[in-house]
Amino acid sequence: MSELKLQRIQHALPTNVITGFLGVGKTSAIQHLLEQKPDSEHWAVLINEFGKVGIDRQLLSSTTDKQGQIEIREVAGGCMCCSAGLPMQVALNQMLRSRKLDRLLIEPSGLGHPEEVIASLAGPNYRGMLDIRATLTLVDARHFNDARYTEHPVFQQQLHIADTLVVNKTDLSAPADIQQMEKTLIRLHLDEMPTHYCEQGRLDPAWLSAPAKFDQAKWANPPSVLNLESAEAPLPDCGFLREEQQLDGWYSCGWRFEQDWHFDEAGLLEWCAVQQAERLKAVVNIGNKAMVINQVEGQMKAQHSRTGVDESRLEMLFRSKPDAAALETSLLARRRDYSSV
Repeated sequence: MSELKLQRIQHALPTNVITGFLGVGKTSAIQHLLEQKPDSEHWAVLINEFGKVGIDRQLLSSTTDKQGQIEIREVAGGCMCCSAGLPMQVALNQMLRSRKLDRLLIEPSGLGHPEEVIASLAGPNYRGMLDIRATLTLVDARHFNDARYTEHPVFQQQLHIADTLVVNKTDLSAPADIQQMEKTLIRLHLDEMPTHYCEQGRLDPAWLSAPAKFDQAKWANPPSVLNLESAEAPLPDCGFLREEQQLDGWYSCGWRFEQDWHFDEAGLLEWCAVQQAERLKAVVNIGNKAMVINQVEGQMKAQHSRTGVDESRLEMLFRSKPDAAALETSLLARRRDYSSV
């Protein structure tokens, strides 16, 4: 890669990685942080999603009032470093060039590898430019009773890389869940890690200021990356595009729709409610406004945003390969028929 021609800044940019497994509430947490951003500061958010249909950028853009002071960029498809190393650096470089920033938040995919992300950030390309602060790992205490999480290498890496552990969704956790989490942390020799508890991703901005504990020498050289093209394809003449992906035993299936595609609200919610996906996210036009849908572990939340979006997007994650064609047929049946309006 050619030498970066980035103007050095006088003060290194405070940078936090906010990680956690799928569905733990990372996007909601970042949304709450953005809502608490000082009015005088300009923040940037770099998001990585597992699926190829990026949705988190639209979720954040549709639910925050401080758009002029927040820049949000997205790297969709797989792990930010392992499968999209070059696009990650391009997106980050563009953000650093765009304006003087006061803070950078980076959200790797729930199946991404935060260790490699931090290694890239601490490498020679960004030395002296980024001030890497605390890595916050969000967890759901209920997951410590499930071997699908506790034995997953990415989940374990997210725990070990953390400077601060944030136990989210405490309103949904039982005392037995907390006790099991504490036992697991003791077994992993992580019981002395600073730990905070919250509900609905309500992070305290003060948690971002803690220093990072990692050994700078350990991260002297970033890992090698596989450079894959991550640019979004243009929508075809039919007005929509389906994207599928399989990585690490997980499957994603998602759609992008032209702005003039609108869906029936009740019909779409009914459709989402019966899907057997581990995770479902959507930002969909339903008239002169959009609807934001977030479903995880059988619990669905839907809310209206203030305005419509440029594209409607919906994506689901599965543990087994779905029948994408059948899903698409039933989803398209929920499109709003203006001829009957």
